[in-house]
Amino acid sequence: MANKSYRNLKEEVWEQGLCSGCGACVAVCPADALHFPALDPGTAPFSPAYCKEETDGVPCGACVAVCPRTGNRLPKQMLGEYREIWPARAGFDVPRRQSGGAVTALLSNALEEGLVDAVVTIAEDRFTLLPRSVVLTSRDALVHEAGSRYQWWVPLLASLKEAVVERKYRRVAVIGVPCAIQALRLMKESDHQLVKPFGRSIRLLLGLFCTETFDYRMLVDEILGKGQGIAPWEVKRLDVKGRLEVTLEGKPAVVLPLKDLEAAVRPGCHACTDLTSVDADISAGAVGSPKGYTTLLVRTAEGKSFVDRALASGRLEKGDGEVDLAAIEKLAVQKAKRLRTATPTTPKK
Repeated sequence: MANKSYRNLKEEVWEQGLCSGCGACVAVCPADALHFPALDPGTAPFSPAYCKEETDGVPCGACVAVCPRTGNRLPKQMLGEYREIWPARAGFDVPRRQSGGAVTALLSNALEEGLVDAVVTIAEDRFTLLPRSVVLTSRDALVHEAGSRYQWWVPLLASLKEAVVERKYRRVAVIGVPCAIQALRLMKESDHQLVKPFGRSIRLLLGLFCTETFDYRMLVDEILGKGQGIAPWEVKRLDVKGRLEVTLEGKPAVVLPLKDLEAAVRPGCHACTDLTSVDADISAGAVGSPKGYTTLLVRTAEGKSFVDRALASGRLEKGDGEVDLAAIEKLAVQKAKRLRTATPTTPKK
C-alpha cells in the first residue's frame, strides 16, 4: 500500500458512492483523522484533510488496506464456502431474540468460557431505536442487547478501535454485516504494520445475512413516522427478509416491500452482492430455517470450535430437519441482480 492515503479512498470509493460505511478506515487511522458525524453522517467519512501520509510524509495507507470497496473484491460464490449448515436456536431464554437467538447463544457461551473477552456489536436506544456501536464484555449485557439492529446503518468497526487500542482486548468477537466482515477479514490477513494489531486481536467473525442497511432518520422519521404513523417506541422488532416486517406493541404488524424503502437504503449497499457474509467464520440469518430458528453456516475450523463448545454446554441447540437452501439462494440472486454502478456523490470535505 505504498504511497496510498485517504485521498485514494476519496477518489476511488467515497466520491463514487461506493462507501459501505463499515467504519474500518475510522478504526485503523493512527491519527484519528476520520470519523462519521453523529447527527449527519453523510455517505462517507469526514476528513479534516490531515493525513500522516499526505501532511507529514509518513508512510501509512492503513485506511486503504482495510477498505472492502477497493479493488475487485466481490464474492465469487452466492453462499460462499461452508462446512455445515443447519437450523439452530438458543438453549435458554433470550427475551428480545431475533429468529432463534443462536448468535446470542454462541457469544454468550464464548464469554462465559473465556474464549473471547469482548464483543463488538450494535445496541440501540429502545425508546427512539437510535443505534450505536458498542463493546460488550459480559453475558448479561449481551443478552440484554439481543435482537438485530443491523437493518440500521452504523459505522460498526469504529468501536473496534475502542476495543483494541483503548481497552487493550486481545480476544475480540465481532458481529457484522457482509461489508464489515469483509473488512475484518482483510485486517486478519494484512501484513500492514498498522493493521496487524487489529488482525491479531480479532478471534471470531460472526457474519449476518444482509440485503441492505437503512438510514435511521429516513426510515424512522419519514417512512415509518410520516408515512405509516408509527412512533419509534411502538416498534417491538424490525425484521428484513425480502421485505420489512414491523412488529408493533399492541397493534397489527406492518409489512413493507423493499421497493418502498429505496430512499432509506445507503447508496453504497448497491455495490454489494454478498447476502450471507461469505468471509465470516460463522454466518447467521433467519432465511431458510423454520420460525424460531436461525440458519447457521459454519465456514471455518475456528467457527466450528465455537459452535461445538456452545452445543456441548447446552447454550446452543441444533434443530431437526434441513435448511431450505433454495430460499437463501433465491434471495442471494435477488441481491446480486440489484448490483449497479452507484451514482457518484460528493461527501463532506
